[in-house]
Amino acid sequence: MEETNQPKKDYFEPSHTAEHILNQTMIRMFGCERSKNAHIERKKSKIDYFITPQPTEEQLKEVERKVNEVIKQNLDITEEFVTKDNVPSEVDLSKLPADASDTLRIVRVGDYDICACIGAHVDNTSEIGEFKMLNADYENGRLRMRFKIVQ
Repeated sequence: MEETNQPKKDYFEPSHTAEHILNQTMIRMFGCERSKNAHIERKKSKIDYFITPQPTEEQLKEVERKVNEVIKQNLDITEEFVTKDNVPSEVDLSKLPADASDTLRIVRVGDYDICACIGAHVDNTSEIGEFKMLNADYENGRLRMRFKIVQ
């Protein structure tokens, strides 16, 4: 198999893995797509979703609760390598860059989330810590959420 693309930066594994769980939680709760922009860091992270209508404060608290519920399930994070013509049907390739290699790395968070990803992850959700939503703002259909991981 051909070599896969490599990460462009060193991700903080707990926050990056939590991003996967947050993405799937948003998809399940609001029917939106995975984030379009994410800036994942050790101290705090921000992530954007395009969603209407604006989520309520109660809904955002429920997002935080559900992400932490998934983290506490001690799910294994696994990876597999596939060619672009063998990608599992539930994987969305719409964010795949044009220069992506023909071999893709598919990352699974237990049976909760699956996506193509080149970032670094923890081995089990028990290694993440607590997901803490810091704040969120909404403008013109864009929800920007800021979060951190408390270990």
